[in-house]
Amino acid sequence: MATVNIDGQTIFYTQQNGRFDRPTLLLLHGAGGRHSDWPGKLRHLGETAVYTPDFPGHAQSDGAGYDTIGGYADFVLAFIRALQLHNVVVVGHSMGGAIAQTLALRQTPEVIGLVLVGTSARLRVGDPILHNILPDFNKAVGIIIKYAWSRYAQPIQVGLAKRMLAETRPEVLYGDFFACNQFDVRGQLNQIGVPTLVISGAEDQMTPAKHGQALAAEIPNARYVEIPKTGHFVMLEKPD
Repeated sequence: MATVNIDGQTIFYTQQNGRFDRPTLLLLHGAGGRHSDWPGKLRHLGETAVYTPDFPGHAQSDGAGYDTIGGYADFVLAFIRALQLHNVVVVGHSMGGAIAQTLALRQTPEVIGLVLVGTSARLRVGDPILHNILPDFNKAVGIIIKYAWSRYAQPIQVGLAKRMLAETRPEVLYGDFFACNQFDVRGQLNQIGVPTLVISGAEDQMTPAKHGQALAAEIPNARYVEIPKTGHFVMLEKPD
């Protein structure tokens, strides 16, 4: 566990050192998330370097978050360069996947590949979530959790996820979902020039698998994998 100063904000991240001849993995969490949304076995992959930050305003990091995907992409690029990371494969879940797409579309030289998990080229957010976060935060959290996990998820896992989401400041969560709702790179996907793996949960209700299929169909040099009996948090429900 470590911290780095990005634009005056103390940013928390976990780090697994790896061999210099292997790509570096950068794991990006989703809206209202934190580094632990990525299970330990993915954050610690033996001889592969893995970095997993808490975004500004999330969990153990300072700051207030952002309300645009571009703002988060700027932050992630600053993080990459502050730590002097190279040959980076960006692994993004949901909102993190939108950030990953944005970095690739900007032709960020440090980025050599993407893994897009439970995400889409257009992250439309339903009104029951977006319109309730500020006036009725607990209701919004309940709706998010209801649709984020499959019927196969362990109840103890879902309960923990709900408690952690409820620790997010309402204004940060709103900014995240507002950013997601504005994100739309449809028509630009053919400009992503790095190898891409797209992963969807077959039971994902927040970002249905058809969106992952569409990503893989439009991005050159992309491969699609669908994980059965998993929802939006595919990496937590089936980390193997």
